[in-house]
Amino acid sequence: MNGAHSRALMALACVLEAGQERWHVTVDGEGAEELWQRLLLEESPRGMRARRLDLDAVERETALRGFRFVHRGSVEWPASLEDLGLTGPVRGIEGGRPLGLWVAGPMSLSELGGSGIAIVGARASTAYGETVASELASELAEAGTVIVSGGAYGIDAAAHRGALASDGATVAVMACGLDQLYPRGNDALLRRIRTEQLVVSEYPPGTTPTKFRFLTRNRLIAAMSSATVIVEAAARSGAKNTVGWAQALGRPVLAVPGPVTSALSVTPHRLIREAQAALVANAHDVLAELAPLGVLQPPLVDPESRPTDDLDPGELSVREAFPARRAISVDELGLLVGIRVGECLALLGSLEARGHVEPLGDGTWRLVRKTA
Repeated sequence: MNGAHSRALMALACVLEAGQERWHVTVDGEGAEELWQRLLLEESPRGMRARRLDLDAVERETALRGFRFVHRGSVEWPASLEDLGLTGPVRGIEGGRPLGLWVAGPMSLSELGGSGIAIVGARASTAYGETVASELASELAEAGTVIVSGGAYGIDAAAHRGALASDGATVAVMACGLDQLYPRGNDALLRRIRTEQLVVSEYPPGTTPTKFRFLTRNRLIAAMSSATVIVEAAARSGAKNTVGWAQALGRPVLAVPGPVTSALSVTPHRLIREAQAALVANAHDVLAELAPLGVLQPPLVDPESRPTDDLDPGELSVREAFPARRAISVDELGLLVGIRVGECLALLGSLEARGHVEPLGDGTWRLVRKTA
């Protein structure tokens, strides 16, 4: 794909509001460069925006901030986005393919590869909902799934944090330019995702979020995912919009039940009751729903036993004293458990033989990480 074509697509993405399939159809038939030249000559608000655009400045800002502009024909472009060209409007919002996307982070969009799972829900979530979303994302990420969400407060943030806690992959889809990182209260989380994983936006740097852009953004979350899981949502919730896009795309919708006394259980329970969503309670349920017909999904964890059930009390006390995410010295471990160094080393040797811990060669030990 030549540079002039990419430059024209970037220009179009800057001046045409997202989610308009007719512009993608025009690009397919007429060409991006031709459409851009035609817009420059139009006596219309679009034409005025086109003539006012400083495309060189957008390109410089994109490069200086380390962002990338990708589009159909780019190596990173996920084929799943093409399905948006087949949907009609959802609740009055157009659902066309994006002309291009700004992305930032070491992860490639192509890594979604059909394995992405969206986890969405209420911004004003409860502790129950956030715990469920975080644990669900963590277990799915450990199983090799890319967690996709919108970076918002509540369930979105809990899902992203759960994936990061398992050193898993997560993608945050923004409703603004990637330099904005909205909402501000999630700035640290979104910066970490941008540094370690991937943030995505249909909007150029400098674009501020609006209600309409959140709604059009939701179609990207659904299209990038093989399924959408909804965790807590009131009767009127933005997460319902993402579910609507998943349904329009023919992607599975899964719902986590909640307390019947909670207003945030209304939408998940209604979706389950009306057979619009499958009930799921954990990552095993999600993977089982998405497994090919006739393939039995092995449980992520044997419900009848735990990995520590075969440890004696001494081994268990040492195993439980380990920090979750860092190494620890034998001296420090012995102090925590209240045993001598020699006894601690003997118990560590037993735990190593059972596959629970491993030495790092510098006198410290760490828990053995689970692998998918």
